[in-house]
Amino acid sequence: MTLLTRLAVLIAAATLVTPSFAANPDWSQVGKALGKGGTTQADGVYRVGLPRTDLKVSLDGVALKPGFALGGWIAFEPMGNQAMVMGDIVLTQDEVNPVMKKLQEGGIEITALHNHLLRAEPMTLYMHVFGQGDPAMLATALHAGLALSKTPMETAASGTAQPQTATQQIEFDTAAVDKAIGHKGKANGGVYQFTIPRAETITDGGMTVPVSMGTAIGINFQPTGGGKAAITGDFVLISSEVNPVIKALQDSGIEITALHSHMIDEQPRLFFMHFWANDDAAKLARGLKAALDKMNLANS
Repeated sequence: MTLLTRLAVLIAAATLVTPSFAANPDWSQVGKALGKGGTTQADGVYRVGLPRTDLKVSLDGVALKPGFALGGWIAFEPMGNQAMVMGDIVLTQDEVNPVMKKLQEGGIEITALHNHLLRAEPMTLYMHVFGQGDPAMLATALHAGLALSKTPMETAASGTAQPQTATQQIEFDTAAVDKAIGHKGKANGGVYQFTIPRAETITDGGMTVPVSMGTAIGINFQPTGGGKAAITGDFVLISSEVNPVIKALQDSGIEITALHSHMIDEQPRLFFMHFWANDDAAKLARGLKAALDKMNLANS
């Protein structure tokens, strides 16, 4: 879909607003069509988590938790009486082409396909998707594509959130990590996570892309024992920040594992940088802070 086509869709949507949906969207039919319910975020986005809990992936001897590096998602943003959808789907190599073909047949665009990590076994790939239109129809197309993978899906006719797994202890000094990074993290399924928004408003096809649709910096710590942690995530960067951030990470012993785009028509142009290290958690936090200092972040 070209930028002009997207703008035409937006204009058409603006003239066909259903006030009840725009003011208080009912996402239950979306959850039913997708085959798994999600939750409405603070920014109004309906987000469905798709962690690959079926996969056993390891990297440099570390067994990766689903919430650490295998957490796919689909997110819907209200757009008049329609919606914009974006997502990041975690796939094995043999799943990529069947899923891609089925999604395209259903009118879902593929905006990126890439790795996030190096040396992980088995290799996982990450497919970014985009669509605009009736939210239930978009969800139906996404369900058809996901059905050609082994992504775990629980039926949720009501579109409500699925039960959370039991809290797992974080075995490093989270207060020291928070202080070093300058933000407060959150424990989730044995992983300590940071979500840090950029200062700019990000748009795609004329629509604002909120934090819940993947425009925030994400940092994950997974404890590996003795006060150490593995780290990964993605930095969301504008072009002038890319090489200063690479240098800051490398100077701190943090490996850059991928650099790529996630979207096609976003403004400003964004680059996503993934990373990996396994070392003292507070030391790694200081290295990450050195990289964050090169970015234009929203005030915390």
